[in-house]
Amino acid sequence: MGERLKTGTTTIGVVTKEGIILAADMRATAGNLIVNKKVEKVQPISDSMAMTWAGSVSEVQLLTKLVKAELQLKRLRTNREPTVVESANLLAGLVYRNIRQVFAEMSISHFLLAGKDNDGFHLYDIFPDGSVTEIDDFVSSGSGSVFAYGVLETLYNKDITLEEAKALVIRAVNAALQRDSASGGGITLYTITKTGLKKELSKEVGVDLTQ
Repeated sequence: MGERLKTGTTTIGVVTKEGIILAADMRATAGNLIVNKKVEKVQPISDSMAMTWAGSVSEVQLLTKLVKAELQLKRLRTNREPTVVESANLLAGLVYRNIRQVFAEMSISHFLLAGKDNDGFHLYDIFPDGSVTEIDDFVSSGSGSVFAYGVLETLYNKDITLEEAKALVIRAVNAALQRDSASGGGITLYTITKTGLKKELSKEVGVDLTQ
């Protein structure tokens, strides 16, 4: 069997009082081959929620399609928007079932899911085993997370503004791009605020990510 296409990955979620930031690099690899430099690893799933990818490309794409479809069915059945925790638990259930299928060891996927509902802003870490953890500060996943965490641990504080957090996330992703060979391509960054979900940045490597 050939090398499985993976996202390698550095994904980051950061919580502020004004909203949440989700960001990721843009590289997909198959072994030592860089297959795609423009992968969108932050995916909107509603007008006020988005999720990040890390893991096998085929698995994360399928699970993203499934969670979008299930959320739409839930809207039709309940005549309301699903909450962020409902969405996180739904995705975690899909991940849990997926990891226990045949050849599950080849179907590892890790997600961050964030959004806004009537209870406020929420950020969840959905681990490859299907467990769900709510995050109240910051989180990173993927092969580049060790480098991103070094920046986040040093510079994050509870009173950080949204604009300051955007600069911090860019710096953290950039640190991973410099040191992790499986992360690269550039950065995609979304914000979730009281006005909803917004794509703030999508830049390839080769340009100044701080501008």
